[in-house]
Amino acid sequence: MTEGKSKQEKHTERALVRLLRFIGRGPAQVKDCGAQVEINVDHAPEPRSMEKHVLEQGLASGLLRMEDNRLTPCDTASAFLKRAMVKERDEIFQEQHRLCDLVSVEIEGARQTARRNELSSPLLALLRLKDRDGHSFFPAEALDAGERLASDFHRGQLSPRITASWEPRLSKRVKGQANGAQDLTDTAMAARNRFSTAADAMGPELSGVAIDVCCFEKGLELVERERQWPVRSAKLMLRTALLALARHYNPPQPTARKRESHHWGAEGYRPRV
Repeated sequence: MTEGKSKQEKHTERALVRLLRFIGRGPAQVKDCGAQVEINVDHAPEPRSMEKHVLEQGLASGLLRMEDNRLTPCDTASAFLKRAMVKERDEIFQEQHRLCDLVSVEIEGARQTARRNELSSPLLALLRLKDRDGHSFFPAEALDAGERLASDFHRGQLSPRITASWEPRLSKRVKGQANGAQDLTDTAMAARNRFSTAADAMGPELSGVAIDVCCFEKGLELVERERQWPVRSAKLMLRTALLALARHYNPPQPTARKRESHHWGAEGYRPRV
């Protein structure tokens, strides 16, 4: 996702939080020092300096009120601080459980910088796995094939529902058509056909681990426990399955073979024209 606020806006917001915490509930004296302002409160041993635009932002947003160089927090300041503290704790928790990297994405024809959490899905987490030579254990074409398989899985609405559907039924089920196939769009049906063809191309021995990881987003350790496989064997099976899937999506082009002519005959033989 692209970041909703710029670095300058986040810096101003954090500085405003520090200002409100410094003031507390009592009034403070403000001294104008040009681009900086000096805040002095009775309970602080020494005044604090900060950028003037931070104070202006607090006044414009209705968090602070100033009369005769006396600065007091408004009633909305308490709720603002509570939201800021919850947001700060949430950001700390998120940083502990994600591995973000800056990537360039194209949105409506324009390139923008976004932060991608490499731990948001098992496929992205596979980018960290390396072989003995330090190269990626899963080639790029293998991961692209896994993403394509997952896309067809979700477009085909193959994920099992865990909640009740309250949507009105606009058509009746036809006898012989199970699972409401007549209600699917042409796009969903085409995705199901592509998914089925891809699973057949991998074979029954390999398609299961690819579907578990790519579509149901299971971790490699979980796959090994469920299938009672040896430790670190799931990544080998998954790599084999995704490479086979990549060859299915992008089959190698046949090499042109030079045509050779053969004939039977003795040395010096020449056919009659």
